Amino acid sequence: MKGGSTVGLFSHGGKYAAPAKPSRLPRGFRVFLRILGGFSIFLVETVLLLAIALYGMMFVLAKGPSPTARDLFVLSVRETSAMDFLANLFFTPEEIAQIESKGEEPEFKDTDTSLIEIPDPTAPTHPDGPQPDAWGLVDEDGDGIIVESVKGEGYSGYMMVVLDPSRVIMGSQVSDFGSRGHTVADMVAQFDAVAGINAGGFYDPDGRGNGSIPDSMVVYDGKIYYPELGVGNGFVGIDKDHILHVGRLTPNDVREKNIQYGIGFGPILVANGEAQTGLHSGVNPRTGIGQRSDGAILMLVIDGRQVTSLGATYQDMAEVFLSYGAVNACNLDGGSSSMMWYEDGYINNCASVVGIRPVPTTFLVLKEGANANG
Repeated sequence: MKGGSTVGLFSHGGKYAAPAKPSRLPRGFRVFLRILGGFSIFLVETVLLLAIALYGMMFVLAKGPSPTARDLFVLSVRETSAMDFLANLFFTPEEIAQIESKGEEPEFKDTDTSLIEIPDPTAPTHPDGPQPDAWGLVDEDGDGIIVESVKGEGYSGYMMVVLDPSRVIMGSQVSDFGSRGHTVADMVAQFDAVAGINAGGFYDPDGRGNGSIPDSMVVYDGKIYYPELGVGNGFVGIDKDHILHVGRLTPNDVREKNIQYGIGFGPILVANGEAQTGLHSGVNPRTGIGQRSDGAILMLVIDGRQVTSLGATYQDMAEVFLSYGAVNACNLDGGSSSMMWYEDGYINNCASVVGIRPVPTTFLVLKEGANANG
């Protein structure tokens, strides 16, 4: 052998030493890696197939023979800040604008406050206990709140009836505007309330907003915030006499009508006992608020984006509110923000895959004996 060719083959004692064998992974770990690799391939293939199937389904909705299905698809995704880009996959901006413009321009009327007659809260109760009201509802536990399940074609949710409107306020931390939002549960706890729903919308680019910046005018404790943002396609507010107003109110209107709590959102669903015409929308989770002729406040939440409840249209909401005696009602922020809290937890299902979303404003129900007047 040539010099240097056997270096490393002999030990210090001059005996032959075999090259060290590479260490092998334990058999159990090798089996685990094979299983993990197989599962990863399966997972990638499954996600890819689901993506292809989802795209195919959207293509059929968007480009299929049904204009109704096409419009419903476009409106549904356009109402969702995190998914509105999906419409752009199949349609030009001009086509999208044409679909969205099919609804009629709403007619805004002043709220006729004479249609609301709030009974004397000190009136004696019925000697035989709780009795059905004019709409057939019974406050069986006597807490002044009635919660009922609502169901329709393709949707389910809850209607909360608050018999004493003076218990309903807006829950908000205006000092946190621009920095952070709060969940409905947070607001319920901070105001020592028993129930609540989300209220107004917020700045939410690509679904990544933190719920801190309202996207319309807000009225809180009679003070107006963000008046420069206007009210969009509607406004809902509660005045000093606990009457709920709907319409397109300006800051001057707010002051003249003594509005204490309110937000710009919409559309208006019911005005002075009549459903608004030309309601045009997709199917999504929904939240809304209204008032009966006896002053009782109606709070509605509809689940959506689930197998058992796809969501509701604005027309669906109007029909539900009318069935519960609403004189006035307005749509609130929906989608992944739609939540209703009652007593010790949320009673509806969150549509967001990342959890409960913080919001800038809520409508809350105070405990019995407490009211908006302190």
